[in-house]
Amino acid sequence: MTSALDTDLPARTHHLPAAVLVAVATALLVVLPEQYGDRGRLAAVAVLQAGLVAAWVLATGVRGLAGSVAVGLAAAAGADVLLVLPERPELGALLAVPGLGFLAAVLHQMLRRPPRREVVPSLAGVVLLVCGVCALAVLLLLEPSADGDRPADSALLVVGVALVVGHLVDLVLPRPQVAAEVPRGVPGLLLAVVAAVVVAVVQHGETDLVDTLAALTYGGVLGTVAALVGLAASYVVAEGTRHRWAMPVVQAVLPIAACAPVAFSLALQPAF
Repeated sequence: MTSALDTDLPARTHHLPAAVLVAVATALLVVLPEQYGDRGRLAAVAVLQAGLVAAWVLATGVRGLAGSVAVGLAAAAGADVLLVLPERPELGALLAVPGLGFLAAVLHQMLRRPPRREVVPSLAGVVLLVCGVCALAVLLLLEPSADGDRPADSALLVVGVALVVGHLVDLVLPRPQVAAEVPRGVPGLLLAVVAAVVVAVVQHGETDLVDTLAALTYGGVLGTVAALVGLAASYVVAEGTRHRWAMPVVQAVLPIAACAPVAFSLALQPAF
């Protein structure tokens, strides 16, 4: 049950730490804003951004370690500043960060000492990292509404439950396997989406048909994104790394980052 599935990485090592870190990250993003307001939200997002930067460059093995970390941290700081300092922050302002981040990543690869091996994979890895930290910054825009709704808490609970359920199901029922050398199964993907839908419906607490359908859609969309990006993160770490601590961080934080812009878009829709 906990043996490796066509891979040297045991399933227990692949899933349990990631599930625990998902729960910790979700609690951090929910509790700190409740206790310390905007400063707590910024602190929680910054911690996850720094963790993703450090874990990503080690787990993916991008070349130019120091420069990659510098680009990632600079992108995270820039994204946070653009969404915190303005009185009325706009999501469109965030587009400047990936644009400048891409130029910085290209310049970083050009300035590497020869021989410059794996330039294209390293450039792609840094650009994806920049997109990830920018996506996490979108959580700063999910503030409580005038009527007391907390879209960030709702989205985070849906995503967190989906990811935890996916990992736990894959730990005990990893077949049929999605792909060789990746200890993820179809039941885990499906049940992760189902769990997200259940949480969304329970949170909504309405019996009206239209509201129930909206909750089903909300949970289904976020659950699907979380499950698929969680699967992609498993692909990233499936080959293994000497830095085992980096694996669960990538598996936990990357799906949350991908779901943040989706949750923000759904929060803008009247039905949600």
